Amino acid sequence: MELILKQDVENLGFKDDIVTVKNGYGRNFLIPQGQAVMATASAKKVLAENLKQRAYKEKSIIAEAEKTAEALKGLDIKITAKAGTGATAGDKLFGSITNMDLANALRNEGHEIEKKFISIQGGNIKRLGQYDAEIRLHRSVTVDFTFEVIAES
Repeated sequence: MELILKQDVENLGFKDDIVTVKNGYGRNFLIPQGQAVMATASAKKVLAENLKQRAYKEKSIIAEAEKTAEALKGLDIKITAKAGTGATAGDKLFGSITNMDLANALRNEGHEIEKKFISIQGGNIKRLGQYDAEIRLHRSVTVDFTFEVIAES
C-alpha cells in the first residue's frame, strides 16, 4: 500500500515522503492516527505542486539564513557573569552560562534566535573564558560562533 506521510514517522520516513507499507499498518494505524493519506494519483499531483511551491519559498528562507549567518560572524559577544574572587575561586562562575543566556545576548544585539537552535560545545559553562557554540539557522545553514564570558565588575 502506498501512502503519503503527513508528518515524520520514526523508522519510516519524513513528512511528504511517499512510502510503501503493509496494508494493515497503513489502514489500522497510520491513516486513523492522521499520520498518512492514501497515495492516489490526484494526491500525488497535489503533493508535487506543494513541493514545488515549498522549494521556491525555501530558496528565500535559505538566503535570509545565510545573510543572518554572515551578520553573526561579525559579532563580538561578551556575556558578563558573577565569578569568584581570590586564589581558591579563580575563574569559577556562580551558576552557569547556558544557551538561553547566549540567546538573550544575541537578542540584545538584534538577532532573534531561539535557544533550542543554539548548541554550546561542552554544555553549560562554569568558568570564565572564550567558548564556541553552533547556531542552526536552517536545516542546511549552521554557523560556528565564538563568544566570551567575562567577570562582572
